[in-house]
Amino acid sequence: MPPSAPSSEGPSPHDLNCLTITELEALAYERMDKQTRDYYNEGADSGTTLAENLSAYQKYRIRPRVLRDISKIDTTTSVFGHTNAAPFGVAPTAMQRLAHSDGEIATARACRSKGIVMGLSSFSTSTLEDVAEANGPNPHALQLYLFEEREHSRKLINRAKKAGYKAVLLTVDTPMLGRRNLEIRNQFKLPSHLSIPNFAEQDEDTDSAVSNTDTSDANTASVERKPTSKSKAKAKANTKERRASTAGRLDEDSKKRVLPSGPITFHTHAANPTLSWEESLPWLKKVCAPMEVWVKGIATAEDALLAVHHGVDGIIVSNHGGRQLNGSLATLDALPEVVAAVQKKVPVHVDGGIRHGTDIFKALALGADFCWVGRPVLWGLAYKGEQGVELCLKLLLDEFRLTMGLAGVTSIKEISKAFLCRIDRDGFASRL
Repeated sequence: MPPSAPSSEGPSPHDLNCLTITELEALAYERMDKQTRDYYNEGADSGTTLAENLSAYQKYRIRPRVLRDISKIDTTTSVFGHTNAAPFGVAPTAMQRLAHSDGEIATARACRSKGIVMGLSSFSTSTLEDVAEANGPNPHALQLYLFEEREHSRKLINRAKKAGYKAVLLTVDTPMLGRRNLEIRNQFKLPSHLSIPNFAEQDEDTDSAVSNTDTSDANTASVERKPTSKSKAKAKANTKERRASTAGRLDEDSKKRVLPSGPITFHTHAANPTLSWEESLPWLKKVCAPMEVWVKGIATAEDALLAVHHGVDGIIVSNHGGRQLNGSLATLDALPEVVAAVQKKVPVHVDGGIRHGTDIFKALALGADFCWVGRPVLWGLAYKGEQGVELCLKLLLDEFRLTMGLAGVTSIKEISKAFLCRIDRDGFASRL
């Protein structure tokens, strides 16, 4: 039996404590408190959809082709007009400083290091400007809840434009908030030293948010109006002191109130029962231009067709990580009908349940153009901060490259449903 081969990029050191995403989850579990574990890992109600997001991948097996030259494997693809190192990105997940003191900043740095696109949650514990700075020229997209009070959303969108975000990912599966029993039982809320700084009120002509120079202590976004060099220097000198303010406290410099961190505030703002195709999408496209507008949370052919009709730039097949409607389709099960309906008019991405490089391969074979990975990144963050996120991305990329080679393909465009078969209830395989 030959030894395991290194990746095509040459040998790299392994973390012998963590060779799989499953092991990464276990290591992260040891490092997170119960409230954080429950918040990140819980699904809605009994968790049926959460579990089926994972098990759906086991319905399919790969049909490998042999005696093909796979000496040069190209895992790159294009997303938001940029070349990405792999056909997956980091999905937007909220409040990452619960997992590690560096939170979203560490995730952004890891994405930049690995050439992987990052999605940022509106409900991040770092400002969108600081995350963009940490991510550098690497592409980043902002997940957005469109609030009933549109002015809050408009200000956030304008800040994202100025910070260089390439796209807005509108979450459309949250007209009401799903029932998460552990979150209710734990009376979950952010610790007092953390806040949601993207919702610090800012004047429209504010020049920029003060840069986050110490990510472990940064809690609020403090703002200077048209800062001079002298005022910038003074602001940076006082960054730690200003950012020690807790959620809901008035910052002494900006005199702007930060969105409180309790669960009632989150629930009130995230869920919006008034969203509609006819009114919400035209408004959003106009305000977001020239950023791309994607809809995240599509699960049916009917809604996919409506999304295309209303001119979105792309679709993400998602069920919010199984956290919204329990009993809804697993994302991999919903993917084929969305792909068939769209007919390549816009890109179709998918998230939910991805734990292996083989999962990414299967999703692409079923027609997805790209995948998004959420919880595994949080586990990497909890394990070792920036290094842990890099480890997560490396594990998935190495597994995916190996899967491509063993399946007999050398580029993303070669992957198709011809490489898959479906296992029925009796254990028989059938071609797709």
